Amino acid sequence: MKTASVREIKQELSHCTQGELIDIILRLSKHKKENKELLTYLIYESTDEEQFIKDVCEEVTQQFEVMNTSSYYLMKKSVRKVLRFCKKKIRFSKKKETEAEILLHFCFELRQLKPSYKNNVVLVNLHNKQVELIEKAVDSLHEDLQYDYRLELEQIPGY
Repeated sequence: MKTASVREIKQELSHCTQGELIDIILRLSKHKKENKELLTYLIYESTDEEQFIKDVCEEVTQQFEVMNTSSYYLMKKSVRKVLRFCKKKIRFSKKKETEAEILLHFCFELRQLKPSYKNNVVLVNLHNKQVELIEKAVDSLHEDLQYDYRLELEQIPGY
């Protein structure tokens, strides 16, 4: 069976009634957890982006607090898990401001981690890559926002 393109799906959905669309969305939400999370974001959280960012940052902080730091191997696994969570939430939003805020918070939490991430090459490279992504996101924002985010970026040691 050949998968339809996004364009073809869009055309077919335009011919569906409201009830049919609700049935399709509910059926889609039953298949994957990520689909359900995206629908939750779109329905409940997309209207208040600031609260969404705050909630994600709180979750990131909690994940860093319970992180196993007994070895760098376990730290790397845990940090990557937190980063996957951040990237998923950023994908839901698709806003550069949200991306910059969440990644800045991630980098801040990573810098607070004990033992220091600087003693591990993989974690240092991961941190540096996130800083690059923050810079890229900030470059696409309005000049006033760029200034504010650049001030926050300058607080990152070694920037």
